[in-house]
Amino acid sequence: MSTSRTTLLDLDQSFFDALVANDHDRLNDLLTDDFVLVGVEDGTVAGKGVLLDLVASGSLRFPKIDSFPDEAIVRVIGQVGIVVGRTGMNFTNPDGSTFSAGSRYTHVYAAGGDGSWRLVSAQGTAIKP
Repeated sequence: MSTSRTTLLDLDQSFFDALVANDHDRLNDLLTDDFVLVGVEDGTVAGKGVLLDLVASGSLRFPKIDSFPDEAIVRVIGQVGIVVGRTGMNFTNPDGSTFSAGSRYTHVYAAGGDGSWRLVSAQGTAIKP
């Protein structure tokens, strides 16, 4: 279990780092083709293609994402890994508006036949001050 915890938390950090770096290729590798993101700000649902297009164009930017892996709850059920964690995020929307939030998130990973994990779903919920 500790290896799975470490692996999944490393993937979480890689996801956050790729968002901050606008790293389209890394995000493409991390996400399943049917990936679904539910936005922390307004609950908007976006697929992998939409997220990759926004990141590639620079329309959606994440200047800073702080994560707190020591607080994360990590569970592995068969070929599924679930991470419930906390972030502090700053991001800029495609319309130029900015948003900062503390959030709780749930990331769902699936293990492939080769043992690699990919992110299937991500949902964030703002933590009200």
